[in-house]
Amino acid sequence: MLDLAVLAVFIPTFFFVSVTPGMCMTLSMTLGMTIGVRRSLPMMWGELIGVGLVAISAVIGVAAIMLNYPELFLFLKYAGGGYLFWLGIQMWRSRGKLAIPDNLDDEIDTAPGALAMQGFVTAIANPKGWAFMISLLPPFINTTYSMPPQLAVLVTIILLTEFLCLILYASGGRTLRKFLQQRGNVQLLNRIAGSLMMGVGVWLAAG
Repeated sequence: MLDLAVLAVFIPTFFFVSVTPGMCMTLSMTLGMTIGVRRSLPMMWGELIGVGLVAISAVIGVAAIMLNYPELFLFLKYAGGGYLFWLGIQMWRSRGKLAIPDNLDDEIDTAPGALAMQGFVTAIANPKGWAFMISLLPPFINTTYSMPPQLAVLVTIILLTEFLCLILYASGGRTLRKFLQQRGNVQLLNRIAGSLMMGVGVWLAAG
């Protein structure tokens, strides 16, 4: 297991990094703004699976495999970034499933599987996420102890912290939606959300 002193350093360190605005948090805020916190949960589950996979891979060395096959990594980056950018354009034009309708009482139909895939791809194709996990996690692993229990504790803390931050950002987006839900502001809200989504797409592809 991990020493309490190690946990006392790791928890605030990862929370600070996780709560800092990034691709996943911006995506969470955008979806919270357009479809609400509850409907954004599938994206969060997908993102958490991706983050957990990146964290485990960074420790056991699978990251080296990704470096040896950069074509796969580039495909995920460009495909995921292009898809998010396309969604942003649709939202900016008040079209597509994620756009808020003029009649705010209308239901916004979103597929949980598609949302989960958005979160997953955004997490695993984020080069900054890989760089952070590779640099942060190994120093907290004590080679004198068994690795699986240590890794389980660290990944659990990472996922709980990440989920909390995703909820905070989605709630912030929901609050912004309520603020802008006045007559004539639906188009503005779609354009703000669409611009954020396009920004995440460009960020993902160019990162």
